[in-house]
Amino acid sequence: MEKTSLAEKALEQGQGILRLAPNWVPRSFCVPGRRIKLHPDDYYVLGGERGGIDERWLSSTTPAKNGPLTGENEGLSMVVVSDGSGTQQFLLKDAISELKDKLIGKRLWDTYGAWPMYSKFFDNMGPLPHHIHHNDEKAALIGQAGKPEAYYFPPQLNNHGGDFPYTFMGIAPGTTREQIKECLLNFTKGDNKITNYSQAYKLEPGTGWDVPPGLLHAPGSLCTYEPQKASDVFAMYQSLVNEAIVPEVLLWNGTPKESIGDYDALMDVIDWELNVDPNQFQNRFMPPKTAANGEGYTENWVCYKSDAFSAKELTVAPGATVVIKDAAAYGIILMQGHGKMGVWDIDTPALIRYGQLTNDEFFISEAAATAGVKIVNHSSTDPIVMLKHFGPGNPDLVL
Repeated sequence: MEKTSLAEKALEQGQGILRLAPNWVPRSFCVPGRRIKLHPDDYYVLGGERGGIDERWLSSTTPAKNGPLTGENEGLSMVVVSDGSGTQQFLLKDAISELKDKLIGKRLWDTYGAWPMYSKFFDNMGPLPHHIHHNDEKAALIGQAGKPEAYYFPPQLNNHGGDFPYTFMGIAPGTTREQIKECLLNFTKGDNKITNYSQAYKLEPGTGWDVPPGLLHAPGSLCTYEPQKASDVFAMYQSLVNEAIVPEVLLWNGTPKESIGDYDALMDVIDWELNVDPNQFQNRFMPPKTAANGEGYTENWVCYKSDAFSAKELTVAPGATVVIKDAAAYGIILMQGHGKMGVWDIDTPALIRYGQLTNDEFFISEAAATAGVKIVNHSSTDPIVMLKHFGPGNPDLVL
């Protein structure tokens, strides 16, 4: 059966809602925090050289940039479709390329010709290095798009905080450019001490942060839901984190070949005024904000400060049946509970083997979203909680 008919068949089977397979991504420079429900035997199933699996990518049409050992389709979400005797899988990217506005809506298709965001869980036992994501102008030099992102810390995945539940954000006011450039020049000399010039904030489950491109940040060790623009561009500006050396190649990761060795090029990636903002906490911290309250459900905005994406947390009360309408296509990941969503059974797994299918991740077409998605909570005690990630320009995002 051709992909064309598979995509149509999947959309028809799901009545506008596509079922997605879990999409696991390793990072060689990270130690998994073991909170993303992967089986304990499977965190290193791809081999020690690849590193531990500490990320699950959601509604992704963006390939992971993991160096020469990157697996085929790594980072790309797969649609699951029934074929009578079993299931087949094909790329969500291919489904969107074929179905176009029928899946993501005319507004997004006409503007981007693609699904322009994805989300992920990243789950690290320790902190990540102080690093930066390039803006569109700088990322274009290596053929990528810029990368704004945001964080939300789901309570369901944060029964422990890991080794360092604090995130460094920006550069302390009063710091000079020369001081930061000296840190970069010292990258290969052990600890370059760049976080001496930053400020750390304690992370709280049920809250989040906005991280625009050009902002230095060192994420802490809470398990994090991270909506972002469809890009995997970054550069590490900290040379030693949690007593582990960061390879110099990651310092130049987002730099065009002709500029490798040019430390002024690294400095140019930094949005200086954004970094030394004295109101960093007030401008970047994101407590949840009410989106809607109705009989049997509540919905909060959890990521809402970027124009490149947005995200909601929907809670459906035990025993409730609700119909939820949205003005745009979106992906979902189930955090808690079980029941029915449209024609699909939905349930939250406690443990997932690598390669195992689940019923906790879906992609909702714009047509299904605007018509309204019926959700039935089959439990008399447990709420259904799901996170919903949207593309840019969500018409419902009015705060």
